[in-house]
Amino acid sequence: MSWLFPLTKSAASSSAAGSPGGLTSLQQQKQRLIESLRNSHSSIAEIQKDVEYRLPFTINNLTININILLPPQFPQEKPVISVYPPIRHHLMDKQGVYVTSPLVNNFTMHSDLGKIIQSLLDEFWKNPPVLAPTSTAFPYLYSNPGGMPPYASQGFPFLSPYTPQEANRTITSLSVADAVSSSTTSYTTAKPAAPSFGILSNLPLPVPTTDISAPISQNGFGYKMPDVPDVFPELSELSVSQLTDMNEQEEILLEQFLTLPQLKQIITDKDDLVKSIEELARKNLLLEPSLEAKRQTVLDKYELLTQMKSTFEKKMQRQHELSESCSASALQARLKVAAHEAEEESDDIAEGFLEGKTEIDDFLSSFMEKRTICHCRRAKEEKLQQVIAMHSQFHAPL
Repeated sequence: MSWLFPLTKSAASSSAAGSPGGLTSLQQQKQRLIESLRNSHSSIAEIQKDVEYRLPFTINNLTININILLPPQFPQEKPVISVYPPIRHHLMDKQGVYVTSPLVNNFTMHSDLGKIIQSLLDEFWKNPPVLAPTSTAFPYLYSNPGGMPPYASQGFPFLSPYTPQEANRTITSLSVADAVSSSTTSYTTAKPAAPSFGILSNLPLPVPTTDISAPISQNGFGYKMPDVPDVFPELSELSVSQLTDMNEQEEILLEQFLTLPQLKQIITDKDDLVKSIEELARKNLLLEPSLEAKRQTVLDKYELLTQMKSTFEKKMQRQHELSESCSASALQARLKVAAHEAEEESDDIAEGFLEGKTEIDDFLSSFMEKRTICHCRRAKEEKLQQVIAMHSQFHAPL
């Protein structure tokens, strides 16, 4: 009858105690897959325990980070495997960020995650990837890729509950009371909102973390507010009627508020900060002529570089033409033409002698000279042809 009545608390606790560490079968399978991943790759780094892992590898002087995100229902849900920087490969999506390998798409809870990553690395070694053209946007921004709904943030303590900060913030004139009340937020370092789990498209490489609660100097990016005392001696000397009037009349309360030393300290620090900013602006303006001169120097050198590049390309073209004209095949063609011309000239001399236009002594001297030139050129042409044929057997063509 156990199917009719639910288990009691004692029975449930005993069943949980039967598994090692109180883990369910799904959690045990998850731990086995994580151990398989660690055993297969000793250089893997754990970014978030049981959630995110990163494996760097280098191929052809290109360092790529494989990021492995395990969803809440892993291994019933397949892992999300992405790379940074984006690459071009047949196993990647169009953006070059997410792995679309069949082993990943067909992942089941009985798959071996370590072998899947190893097969991915083997494929990268067989067919090295190339860097994908990146956009001009800041690479450390997170975006939601199409077709991938974000996972719920329940149960993940590393997700921040804060809302994203406004990107464009306008500055308006405020009263003293409003300025002081807003100073606690404007001078305090804001904690950036973390993205939802599973939407890391352009995951940055390991980013150093800092303690937000650590004090930051006034000339840095934050400001430490003066300590507000629990008791105000000035108010203890006032009567009940005076306190009531102060509570009801804002002018009296504001006048009393302006006499507080903490507010005076904030106003003094603000004036000092404004003065330091103005001084820094003056120094920047003094550096403007030097910067403009260096900028002009860079432009001149760039123009000179462009001219030298054009001259170099023309000389390279001329050198290529001369190299082509002096190649072995070109010399062979010229020798063949020259030998044919000398042979035609000797034939013309022979025809003139047969027609009686030339004396025998002139005929013999001129005919023998042209024939000698013809045979010499033909012999050189044949020898050069043999050299070209022998060279082509062991080297590139001349």
